[in-house]
Amino acid sequence: MRFPQTSVILHAVTIEDKSIKLGHPSYVWRFGQDRRLEMMRRFVRFDGVRILDIGCGIGAYLEKFRGLGAHEIGVDTDAEKLLQAHRKKRLNRLATCASEELPFPDQTFHAVLLHEVIEHVDDDYATIREACRVVKPNGRVIVFAPNRWYPFETHGAYFGEHYVFGNIPFIGWMPDSLRNRFAPHVRAYRTQDVRTLFDGLDGELIMHTQIYPGYDKIARRNPGLARLFRSVTYFFENTPLRAFGLSHFAVWRKYGRRAEDRRAVRQ
Repeated sequence: MRFPQTSVILHAVTIEDKSIKLGHPSYVWRFGQDRRLEMMRRFVRFDGVRILDIGCGIGAYLEKFRGLGAHEIGVDTDAEKLLQAHRKKRLNRLATCASEELPFPDQTFHAVLLHEVIEHVDDDYATIREACRVVKPNGRVIVFAPNRWYPFETHGAYFGEHYVFGNIPFIGWMPDSLRNRFAPHVRAYRTQDVRTLFDGLDGELIMHTQIYPGYDKIARRNPGLARLFRSVTYFFENTPLRAFGLSHFAVWRKYGRRAEDRRAVRQ
């Protein structure tokens, strides 16, 4: 598949305060990102695989995929972030587009990643359907998304017309009508919410759980405390207390098997 040059396909995106609406991408690769990459590797053999990162931002995961031998392609609505990915990480297979209308034929990719993206898109239902459309038979769609039961809203909150950045406690635990007044700019998902996104599609969820954070900011100030938090909460991931984790981790497999596609994914 041929892609136009990055400098040609990028165009201006004008959204008031994009950091609130689109979120903050991972600027520095740390333990938390590395842990999530290892989770993905349980389900995808990256060497030789064609993988699409929807909402790729500055290309942190694309760069790692390339290092593992994958043919990486990234799309995003934010042209400025794609330009950074091109200039700083030498990524070239990039395009601006809406996640609800991907410019790719059916069954193009062995795997599709949506990493903390569906909470920001205009239509999460349509986004998931597009991701499932462009993945090959037996391919994987991998989703990380905010967990409604995590004790903190990590995308900040509005108090009246004033936006407060940071981790705001217990907003996700409020009734929908009240929660949406404080966090109208971002979604958060209960377990059934995630599963409903895949209803009626020609495939199955082969993994769906909740995971806790990497505690990377804490680790910079107090490595011992971060190790303690990781030890305790990663133990929780194997108990019912995983329900209070930071993010959902879901992997959907498209039905259908072809020999060339089975080689690209882990059975």
